[in-house]
Formats: sequence, C-alpha cells, structure tokens
Amino acid sequence: MSNLTVSFIQTSLHWHEPEANRQNLERQAGTISVPTDLLVLPEMFTTGFSMKPRGLAEPTDGPTLAWMRQLAATLDAAVTGSLMVEEAGQYFNRLLWVRPDGSWSHYDKRHRFTMAGEHEVYEAGTARLIEEWRGWRICPLVCYDLRFPVWSRNDPAAPYDLLLYTANWPAARRTAWTTLLRARAIENVAYTVGVNRIGRDDNGTDYAGDSALIDMRGDYLVEVGNQATNITRTLRRDDLLEFRQRFPALHDADGFEMSA
Repeated sequence: MSNLTVSFIQTSLHWHEPEANRQNLERQAGTISVPTDLLVLPEMFTTGFSMKPRGLAEPTDGPTLAWMRQLAATLDAAVTGSLMVEEAGQYFNRLLWVRPDGSWSHYDKRHRFTMAGEHEVYEAGTARLIEEWRGWRICPLVCYDLRFPVWSRNDPAAPYDLLLYTANWPAARRTAWTTLLRARAIENVAYTVGVNRIGRDDNGTDYAGDSALIDMRGDYLVEVGNQATNITRTLRRDDLLEFRQRFPALHDADGFEMSA
C-alpha cells in the first residue's frame, strides 16, 4: 500500500464567526505547497469551543459542509474537523470527513467535557468512525476522547493505521495533551496526529497549540509549539507494517468488547 501525506492547520479562531474562520483556514490551506492526502482542522473550527450553539449550529448539509467539499476538491484530499451541528432539535459536536468527490461521513464526539457543561448542550455520539482512505484505515476522534483509552483502542483483527484527534485543548492541561497523545500512539501501535488551536477565546481560555504527529513508537515526527502554522508530512506505510511485525503488541492484547 502507498504512503499517506497528512497536513494540519494550527491557528487561532475567531469567536462565533464561521465565515471569518472559513476564510482564514482557506487562506492557510492555500499555502500548502505539496500534494496532500488529508487535511486536519481543529475542533469546532468555525466558532471556537462554545456552549452556545443556538443561532450558530448548522444543519450537517450546511455552508461549512459545502465549503469543505470545495476545499477537498481543490486539494484532492480528504478534509476533516468538527463543528456545531443541529439535527432534529438536538446539537452535536460533529466531526465531518469530506472526500474530494463530495461524499462524506461523520463522527459525533463521544466524550463531552463536563467541566465546560458540554454534556448539557450536546448529544453524545454512540459509534466510532473508521475511514478507509487511500489504502489506510483512519480513526478520527475529538478532543476529550483522548482521555479515554478504551474508546481509542485499536482492534488487532482489523487495526487502524492512523489515529487522529481534532481539539480545542486548553493550555492549563497541556501536559496531559502531550503525554496522552504519545501514550495513544504507543499502546495502539499507530501513527497519531493531534491538532489543537492557539490563542485565547472569549471565555478567557488560553490554548497552547502543541499540535503534533507521532509515530507508532511514540516518537515525534513533528511538534509545532504555539505558533500559527500548517504542516505536511508523509507517513510511510512500510515502516508501520515492519514495526508491527517486529513488535506484535496488538496481537498480545487482551480481548474486549466495546459498547456505547
């Protein structure tokens, strides 16, 4: 199977300004100078991490999905990130996975951040998403999901190759972010990417970024600190398969059943 080129954008976000955020992200995506297979955006990339979806949440098939479709077609890449979605009178922190042909899938954030009251506003997801994309199996999750290893756990019978987290992870807990990203990569023997935002939101919460791409050994391939940037790296399929063959930890794992 082929290698996979992954890009991500780390940026500050305009509070409750979807169009301004789409324009900013589109400008930054336009500076990606090499072909890529996947572009990862932060959590709630149209608004910032807000508990006020009324008037801001979109239907899934709304302007942001249309924008993601256009961006995916322009880049000839899958584009993913989460946003506020309203469906049948309920709100979801919904990750969209959009392909260049306009087709899409979604994942609703399973673990809602109770410290911010997210569980009182948004409905919980009930199922993971495993995307088959250009010969790779990819598991996209959202922010607080990082703290729950069972939900992230790889399946030795049909393992994913890349685990990704799109996030608005506060600077006050940056040690947890950096530590758990490496732990998830190691225990799941998978490439892992975490994409966070920077700046301060209108709740006074600071974000330190620390977006990173980590290999299956837990070693950083890239870690970007606190600056606005976009990064592109190519993941080598042969390296992953060779490491899993030499170190078959997935096959030594305990059996389990995961339920919602």
